Amino acid sequence: MRILIILLLLPWWNLAQQNVEGEVVELNEEQKVVGLEGASVYWLNSSIGTITDFEGKFTIPYDSAYNKLVISYVGYQTDTITVSEQRYIRHQLKLKADLEEVVIKSRRKTSSTSYLKAENIINVSSAELLKAACCNLSESFETNPSIDVNFADAVSGTRQIRMLGLTSPYILITTENVPAIRGASQAFGLSFIPGTWVESIQITKGAGSVTNGFESITGQINAELQKPTRDNKLFVNAYGNLMGRLELNTHLNTRVSDRWSTGLYIHGNLRERKFDRNDDNFLDTPLAQQINVMNRWQYTDTENGFVSFINFRFMDDEKQTGQLDFDPSRDKFTRNFWGSEIDTRRFEASGKLGYVNPDIPYQSAGVQLAYSNHEQNSYFGFNTYDIVHNSVFASALYNSIIGDSRHKFKTGLSFTYDAYDEVVNGSDFNRVENSVGAFFEYAYDNLGDLTATIGLRVDQHNRLGTFATPRLHVRYTPFEKSALRFSVGRGKRSANIFTENQKFFASSRAIEITNVGGNIYGLDPEIAWNYGISYLQGFNLFGRKADITLDFYRTDFENQVVVDWEDPTKIQFYNLDGESYANNFQAEFNYDIMENADLRFAYKYFDVMTTYRSGALEKPLTPGHRIFANASAETNSKENGAQWKFDTTYNWLGEQRFPSTATNSPENRLPEFSPTVGTLNFQVTKVFSTTFEIYIGGENVTNVKQSNPIVGAQNPFDAEFDTTLVYGPIFGSMYYSGLRFKIE
Repeated sequence: MRILIILLLLPWWNLAQQNVEGEVVELNEEQKVVGLEGASVYWLNSSIGTITDFEGKFTIPYDSAYNKLVISYVGYQTDTITVSEQRYIRHQLKLKADLEEVVIKSRRKTSSTSYLKAENIINVSSAELLKAACCNLSESFETNPSIDVNFADAVSGTRQIRMLGLTSPYILITTENVPAIRGASQAFGLSFIPGTWVESIQITKGAGSVTNGFESITGQINAELQKPTRDNKLFVNAYGNLMGRLELNTHLNTRVSDRWSTGLYIHGNLRERKFDRNDDNFLDTPLAQQINVMNRWQYTDTENGFVSFINFRFMDDEKQTGQLDFDPSRDKFTRNFWGSEIDTRRFEASGKLGYVNPDIPYQSAGVQLAYSNHEQNSYFGFNTYDIVHNSVFASALYNSIIGDSRHKFKTGLSFTYDAYDEVVNGSDFNRVENSVGAFFEYAYDNLGDLTATIGLRVDQHNRLGTFATPRLHVRYTPFEKSALRFSVGRGKRSANIFTENQKFFASSRAIEITNVGGNIYGLDPEIAWNYGISYLQGFNLFGRKADITLDFYRTDFENQVVVDWEDPTKIQFYNLDGESYANNFQAEFNYDIMENADLRFAYKYFDVMTTYRSGALEKPLTPGHRIFANASAETNSKENGAQWKFDTTYNWLGEQRFPSTATNSPENRLPEFSPTVGTLNFQVTKVFSTTFEIYIGGENVTNVKQSNPIVGAQNPFDAEFDTTLVYGPIFGSMYYSGLRFKIE
């Protein structure tokens, strides 16, 4: 009851609250004054305090009883200043060492993990994305060891990603915290977001925040898109590779008025050349073309605390794959040649309105609305799959504090509506899903060594019922430059068995669903708990900055829709009867070996097991071990911005278990495990000026190729034909080049 009274009185108490605003700064390596992120600011002999944001700015409640403001940061002298009235404060902290004899140089990393957040969040900047070709979001994780990327099959050219040993359906993927890659877009949706449109990516390991929904199980990937007010007035990126892939990205941004800005983002790609390097008579990569257009509007009213975004997007994507001589106009649904076409059209409209009280900056509110229409028409040999998915998402969020800034909370409501119209080989699978949910999240921060976030949401779903989703994140700092984190949370989701497993249509497997009376394809919803512990320690090694991170996460399924392909003649879907889990251990080491040069090493261990009808087995095509290494360097930037940038990445994957092919004819049988795979990528960028640069690079330059990636390629209409047993590269080495031109 006491908490309820506080919440009811809080808005009225806040209206009378006065604040002191300011910023804490330091000298950077160029002797320029810049904001200091994460500095503690609090009133002496009180429990009222806060932490500076990424620009070094802060807002703290003020009362005439307070007159001594303490500002501190690890490695800097703690200062206490006198404040006798409301005024703007700008204070520079000094290092504890003698500044006249010590030169301090630092630079913001392109990928980093916060020491302060309760959640285990990896921040990836646009500069990190430029280290690789990064033509779309599915290719944005090549230089990040936390996300695993591999080809989904041997014909579609689609990349699939994994986090903590599980595939993307168990990851909540959002754009600006609006669910984006779900439902009908699950298989190909990552390739529908051009890489140049992405401003930054936030990767959350383990159970995410309850504010983002109930579907997240292994984590969340959020892509922040370019903002018209921050992006260049003109940006052009042209790309081409030896696989015949051509791409062009153009950004046009303009300020319409003092408060309105707009951006037009145009992406097009084309692949018309046919390649068959492994001589199996199948295209190594599909023929494809895509047009993708987005128009963003941004409204900013800083005086009154409003900011708003309105987005419209249309995309048309066409793919053709199969045998080299396949001609759709002649051979579709015949036995002349095996072929496939996947045509997708998608329209999106979304809006976001945010409000920050100018007088009380820690009090804010926001509303998000999004609609999408996704239509895919496709066939794979004689298998047909069509889907129309209409989706509506809405949420309202309110942020404030309880008592003082150590106690923050978020609360709000969300609504989702999904209408699916699926046709699989002539059979209709139609359904409507909708849910209404309420959430509350409390965050405690003692401005020192302890941060905790606890959240709970309750949702009423027309097919999943009424259920609660709890999440907990805790961060503790046992030593200087360290962060020990623990998380636990529950997730629940509908398994869209056809769109999430489209690769199986490109095989001769029969589809078998064990209907047990559930509400989604006759199956029950998937429910899982995720537990995680992580330790981050920063230190100096030979006078240079370094850090090491140790992670362990476990996902336990209460129920799972088992995708069973242990029988090479069929693909079976049924509810879990037994144990299913995924254990993931990762050790990562980052080291600044010299000025403008970084090294990153990681080792990952996977233990992913599921109980099939044939017994408990390792998840197919999931490596038990992975080794990752990345080295990047750049020369010092000259006055005109000219410099060189170098980047190379090595990935090694251990053995992967093949699903059983024991009943196949001898020529189409595979061993129990795949060979190990090691690939090497590189990129070199020459920056001529602040407006123009070119880049060249290579992927899989050691020319590693999977031999015979298509089982039964010579008889694609026979019962043993299968394109899904892919463990490594198909195309071999690939080289590319491109240019970037921008006007700020």
